[in-house]
Amino acid sequence: MMPPSIDFLSSSLLPAAINHVLAEESWARDLLLAHRGKVACIDVGIAAPRLRIGDDGLLETAAADAAPDVTISIKLSDLPLIAADRTRAVSYVKIAGDADLAATIARLSESLRWDATDDLSRFVGDIAAARIVSGAKAVVANLQQTQRKVAENLAEYFLEEQPMLIRPSLAVEFSADVVRLRDDLERLVKRIEKLEKI
Repeated sequence: MMPPSIDFLSSSLLPAAINHVLAEESWARDLLLAHRGKVACIDVGIAAPRLRIGDDGLLETAAADAAPDVTISIKLSDLPLIAADRTRAVSYVKIAGDADLAATIARLSESLRWDATDDLSRFVGDIAAARIVSGAKAVVANLQQTQRKVAENLAEYFLEEQPMLIRPSLAVEFSADVVRLRDDLERLVKRIEKLEKI
């Protein structure tokens, strides 16, 4: 059985999820219409789904052997970094192929946003949806803050309590001291050699 992440990428769920966001944004569909019929391959290592741009500006699953016009390669390990800061997403991906299509995809990835509140409000109402989304954002913010504090505490422990790590400034200072000691030692050896010749 395929892992859920691979199954999601290789099935029709990926284009359906993207189309859900595109359906609300006519300007985004208009950008994609200029590239209708073209195929984009999203290569994440464990899967490489191919998506074709349809005549309505929405995406559809392309055949696995369809030649891609553009290939976007992303390391799975970089996905959390991309999710954390979408403005720097381009620095984590490799793009090969049609430059215009790649530029359009990059623009859409920076600009398109899923409105979770709007989708939830259809099921639970506006107020409850707003509270659920703000609560989820607070949980994520708390988890990020906790992760940062744990990392800071571990770094402090290994720097101060159980010195297994060293601060960069101390390493530079130690290196300078070693160089100074070496030079002093060489001068001392030369003085001793001079004294022995006397």
